[in-house]
Amino acid sequence: MSALHAETIERSDEDADLAAVTDVEAGIRDFVRNDIAYLRRPTPSMVPPSEPSEIAEATVNNVNTLIQRVAGQSLNEIENLIGELESLRDLMHNEGQRVQRELAGYAQLSQAAMKSSRIIADNLAQWKRSTPRAD
Repeated sequence: MSALHAETIERSDEDADLAAVTDVEAGIRDFVRNDIAYLRRPTPSMVPPSEPSEIAEATVNNVNTLIQRVAGQSLNEIENLIGELESLRDLMHNEGQRVQRELAGYAQLSQAAMKSSRIIADNLAQWKRSTPRAD
């Protein structure tokens, strides 16, 4: 009797798993149907036109719509990237100018230190020459 009970539990687990899978598949189907439902709805451009110019205009409208849908997000991303790169370029330019100013200041400080060291060394040499040795 316990073997029969275990088999019933396994079947109910399988049925529950199958029901969950079926629910997920139904949800996916509904999502896809809702996502592409606008493609199935007839629009004024999809109604058969009576003149060749209307056919051409409808085709151009369809192509424009398709291009806007496909390229719209990419263009937005590219524009955002261009803006970020421009701000980064400005930042790098400003930092480059700052570094140049710092280097110029360091060069001036270094030259001043060299001059001071030379003056001190010359004064020490004169002082040593002028003092008598106590030999």
